[in-house]
Amino acid sequence: MKLQQLIEHLHIPNLQELPNIEIKSIEQNHQLVQEGSLFICIKGLRFDGHDFANQVVENGAKAILAERPLDVKVPVIVVKDTKRAMAVIADAFYQHPSSELQLIGITGTNGKTSTSHYVESIMKYCGKKTGLIGTMYRKVGETILPTQNTTPDSLSLQQTFYTMKNEEVEVCAMEVSSHALKEGRVYGVDFDIAVFTNLTQDHLDYHGTMEEYRFTKGLLFAQLGNKYDVKRPKYALLNSDEAATEYYKTVTPAFIYTYGIEHEADFMAKDITTNHNGTQFLFASPYGEKQVQIPLVGLFSVYNVLAAASSCLLAGAPFAKVCEAIEKLEGVPGRFELVSGPQDFTIIVDYAHTPDSLENVLETIQQFKQREVWVVVGCGGDRDRTKRPIMAKIACELSEHAIFTSDNPRSEDPAAIIDDMVEGVKDYTNYQVIIDREEAINYAVRHAKKDDVILIAGKGHETYQIIGEAVNDFDDREVARKAVETI
Repeated sequence: MKLQQLIEHLHIPNLQELPNIEIKSIEQNHQLVQEGSLFICIKGLRFDGHDFANQVVENGAKAILAERPLDVKVPVIVVKDTKRAMAVIADAFYQHPSSELQLIGITGTNGKTSTSHYVESIMKYCGKKTGLIGTMYRKVGETILPTQNTTPDSLSLQQTFYTMKNEEVEVCAMEVSSHALKEGRVYGVDFDIAVFTNLTQDHLDYHGTMEEYRFTKGLLFAQLGNKYDVKRPKYALLNSDEAATEYYKTVTPAFIYTYGIEHEADFMAKDITTNHNGTQFLFASPYGEKQVQIPLVGLFSVYNVLAAASSCLLAGAPFAKVCEAIEKLEGVPGRFELVSGPQDFTIIVDYAHTPDSLENVLETIQQFKQREVWVVVGCGGDRDRTKRPIMAKIACELSEHAIFTSDNPRSEDPAAIIDDMVEGVKDYTNYQVIIDREEAINYAVRHAKKDDVILIAGKGHETYQIIGEAVNDFDDREVARKAVETI
């Protein structure tokens, strides 16, 4: 695409005519610049792209998008906000790829990863070629690509959508984080269905208040747009059992549908029962009713499946096929994942890292436990401190043995993080502190008795632990398996 043609999308007043340069790629990482690139200067937490202007020109950049004039020998287009401009430019350069996908965006404190995986599984069962963007990875068809954030930046997103379009992906399920919404990473993304899972305490270190957190999540529903298109309707699918739903109804012009268990909704799970094979319920919807059994346990699993199934129905999937698909679902790695082995007790690894998610998982364990519950749990460093004592209290209330340990301490002192946790359990005696996470897991495994349940919470699918600047190999599942081998 020619530079002038590309920059026209920014609608810059009195912009001088630009040279007739062919732009072959767009880059924000100076190390990826090659001959024919347009380089976008982004100010990050650690680096400022403006500082690499001369280097990228030497590497072949033919133009630079910046927030201030630069003394270089290529055209410099100055804008107020390069992050906003990048979203526009990326969408234009890759020919608006998200508008050619059926895109389902999922936001909420908990359940985004599971719900997105269930959407992908259901739509694949219904014969669609699928894509997935989320915490664990990006997926184009069956090809898995790495990801650094739950929701990538706008340039990476448009590149991914472009790849999906070229690979003939039809439906994409995408996790949308509050950070991404606040930072504009999804500007220019054409969502068809926006799903709300739940809203509980998390990320207050970033958002400040729950009101601001709620508002930020609402941007997904507000950004569905005001246009009504009979061929491509926009839907907001909201959890009827969540208080924030009433607020989100007021901020979206999209067609509103609800799902839930406790309060009346368009899509409902009724008469829920749990047995050794999973969970059974009556799936009631505008498209029909059917008794189904899913191979998952816990009300949180029912909500996630309900959200996924409902969004797939709104996306046009046949009711009978959706019901068949949800009965064949498989668990998501690191989400209530059983660690198999020769031990005569149960080990579960779960990503639960918020008060609500930890409570949900422990309450589910209470439903089937035969003896005592152990929970190994910590809290991330450089994150919301106010949830630490709350999570500690939940661990003590819903288990017989709580072990407080390190999660990803990052730049914080692990002992100081645990001190914050202990503040919430001064009236409890059923906890101990073992700072080293591997030692904590080993202790639980060595001391658990027949028919006990050990929950290792907080990191789930993660295969690393961040201590200071170091990213160390660490997988709760592997550590637990090795611990079992020593008993």
